[in-house]
Amino acid sequence: MIRALHHVQLAMPRGREDEARAFYLVMTGCTAGAIGIDYLGISPMKALVWSAVINGFLSPPLLVVILLVANDRSVMGDRVNGRTLNAVGWVTAALMAAAAVALVWTWCWG
Repeated sequence: MIRALHHVQLAMPRGREDEARAFYLVMTGCTAGAIGIDYLGISPMKALVWSAVINGFLSPPLLVVILLVANDRSVMGDRVNGRTLNAVGWVTAALMAAAAVALVWTWCWG
């Protein structure tokens, strides 16, 4: 018969307790945030849509910064982007920026 249970350690290598505590702290915080959003009456679907809109506006400038760093030999050494990858990256950044501009256009004049 089990009289007491101090703790249970599942699927975690010894010596990694600090990492596990940090992980579960983040998970607890995310769960608390989700519960808070629910109690505030915010629609989860609207929150997902707005997070995608924010992501759409932030992605083009972040992609430009990533491309600039990926082409800097002082940072990347011999592993800088090639022409094909640069073309794909810049076209993607341009298309994403155009989509963000089109969204603003449809909001204002659509």
